[in-house]
Amino acid sequence: MPAVFEKLGVRFEYPDSWQVDEDEVRESGDTITVYSPGGGFWSLNIQQPEVDPDALASAAVEAMQAEYDNLDSEPVTDSTAGVELSGYDMNFYCLDLTNTARVRVASRPQATYVIVCQAEDREFEAISQVFDAITASLLR
Repeated sequence: MPAVFEKLGVRFEYPDSWQVDEDEVRESGDTITVYSPGGGFWSLNIQQPEVDPDALASAAVEAMQAEYDNLDSEPVTDSTAGVELSGYDMNFYCLDLTNTARVRVASRPQATYVIVCQAEDREFEAISQVFDAITASLLR
């Protein structure tokens, strides 16, 4: 049975073995992150609906470039639960491990969502469908 997050005007399902960062929810009021047991994470940042989605996706890549010297990024568009998403796929090294991150931005009538998924490559491959399922549950 999946766990359900339902606060801040959003609702999504996630595996009950994953942990929600409740401190982040209380402190930021606009970001929710759930962590896998292996350390990967799915994060949602809620912005006003009029914010430019492409600017948000670019800002996420710029923040990652500031953090990781050898970041490779590629623009991507896809669709989840019938919602058009734009963003980037990113690859980088951290602690001698290769990592993958995805940033996707979705414009909805009530808000613009910035969704970031990140994990070490082996874990990312194993849980990428879980990331997709969490995103789909949010956008339904």
